[in-house]
Amino acid sequence: MTPVILLAAEKESAEVTDWAARIGWVVGLALFVALVYWLMREGWKWRGTLQGDLPELPGAPDDPGPARLTMSGRYHGSTTAGQWLDRIVAHGLGTRSRVELTLTDAGLDVVRPGAADFFIPAGALREAVLGKGIAGKVLTEGGLLVVTWAHGDKLIDSGFRSDHAAEHGEWVDAINSMIETTTREGAER
Repeated sequence: MTPVILLAAEKESAEVTDWAARIGWVVGLALFVALVYWLMREGWKWRGTLQGDLPELPGAPDDPGPARLTMSGRYHGSTTAGQWLDRIVAHGLGTRSRVELTLTDAGLDVVRPGAADFFIPAGALREAVLGKGIAGKVLTEGGLLVVTWAHGDKLIDSGFRSDHAAEHGEWVDAINSMIETTTREGAER
């Protein structure tokens, strides 16, 4: 019985003798990861080039008027209206960031620390709904405020999530009410 115990005690893992092959595999894997990252980056830049016909984003007016609503939260991106996976990256619209939204009679002011701010004039607003997803971000039903707006000849959906999701319903009502008022005033002229 003693020889069996000795055999078990002598078992050890084999020493690595082919360091060149191991280093080669690690370097090869690192190069593969770098290639994939580079291809993703080039794809992002190419998408921006394809969307180059999108006009510059409007800035906020000097005096937008008093705030109807304010909200802080996250900006999750913009897509072509009705196509929640067709992300728009031109002019920084694809960059996720923190956001401070302010709704005034003049429109919707989108202030994004670390990314390009933009302004959606009241006349460009088309609809506000509660959604559950937009280009890479899926939440529970009603977890996302999706604002549809016109920019140039394109309709855009922009997704926002408040730090307090209970605010979303109030925002939908206020924006849609503002759109109805603007449409009614435009028809009367």
